[in-house]
Amino acid sequence: MNKTIHQGRNVKRFREMLGLKQEGLAYMLGDDWNQQKISLLEQKEEIDDQLLEQIAEQLKVPADAMKNFDEEMAVFNIQNNYEGSNSGASGVYTNNNNCTFNPLEKYVEAIEANKQLYERLLQSEKEKNELLQKLLDGKK
Repeated sequence: MNKTIHQGRNVKRFREMLGLKQEGLAYMLGDDWNQQKISLLEQKEEIDDQLLEQIAEQLKVPADAMKNFDEEMAVFNIQNNYEGSNSGASGVYTNNNNCTFNPLEKYVEAIEANKQLYERLLQSEKEKNELLQKLLDGKK
């Protein structure tokens, strides 16, 4: 069962997800484009690869995403992969979060690293001030 992916609708989906109006995309694509052309483009089932690449570049999304995005498959994956839908879980929440470190320890380590960095910076400033003082004393 080969289902055809409607690339024009995918362009529209990505454009809307980015909060961009048809006029905005037309502006990004250049002087040859206007809102009506974008509207017609979004109705096309198949879009020329070169144009699709140009649109993807302007929207900063992978061209393959617009070529291959299938809304039905996305909905299916979301419905069947959310936490708790695992048939082996028997309706019981299973925690598969195998955290191998203590987040609090990592936080303390980060604070300690910041403290050491601050102390090195402070020492560097003291050395710089001492050097400047020596230079000033030498000029007197």
